[in-house]
Amino acid sequence: MDTHVSRLRVSYNTGELTEDAAGPDPLRLFASWMGEAIGAGIPEPNGMALATVNERNEPSVRIVLLRGYDERGFVFYTNYESAKAEDLAANPRAALTFWWHALYRQIRIAGVAQMVAREESEAYFATRPRGHQLSAWASPQSRLVKSRAALERNATAMRARFADAVPLPGHWGGYRVAPASMEFWQGRENRLHDRLLYTLAEGAWLRTRLAP
Repeated sequence: MDTHVSRLRVSYNTGELTEDAAGPDPLRLFASWMGEAIGAGIPEPNGMALATVNERNEPSVRIVLLRGYDERGFVFYTNYESAKAEDLAANPRAALTFWWHALYRQIRIAGVAQMVAREESEAYFATRPRGHQLSAWASPQSRLVKSRAALERNATAMRARFADAVPLPGHWGGYRVAPASMEFWQGRENRLHDRLLYTLAEGAWLRTRLAP
C-alpha cells in the first residue's frame, strides 16, 4: 500500500523566533508559548509526549497531560505501578515534547523525574472528577486484564467501596521533570527553522542557536 506520505508538503511560515523575543528565561518563554497555544484554541495544548528508557535500555514514548509547571519543573500524574513508572524507577531521565501544529511550534524538554510530595498529589487528586478518581483505583495500569468486562466490574466494585469521598490511592501520584535543557522550535519557510536551545549550567541558563 502506497500512502504517498513522502509527497506531502508543508511550508511553515507563521512566525519567527529571535533571541530578543525569546529572552534569557526558558520558563518564561514556555509560559508565553503555552498561553498562545491556549489562545489559539489548540485542543489539549497540555498534551505532551513523555519518553522513558527501561532497565534494558529500551525506549518508550506515550502522550500524557501536563498538570502544572513552575521553576522546579513540569508535573504529570500516573499510576506508580505503570510501565512508565517502572521505567523511571530504573532510569529517572526523561524527555518531554510538545507539538502545536497550528502554530508550527515544538518544545523539547530533557531532565530528571522525581515523585512529587504526597500532599501535592492529594491536592491534585481532590480536583479530579469522581469517575476519574474511581478509575485510578479500578485500573491496574499497564497490566494484563482478562476483558473489558472485568475492568468494568472493577469500576463497579470501586463505586460500591467508595460511596462517599474517594481517597488518593497509595499507588498513584505525580512526577516532576526538572529540566536540564529546553529547546524551542519555530517553523520557518524553506525549512530554515528557528531553534533556540537553553541548557542549565551551574544554576544559570545558557542560550544557543541550533541549525535546523
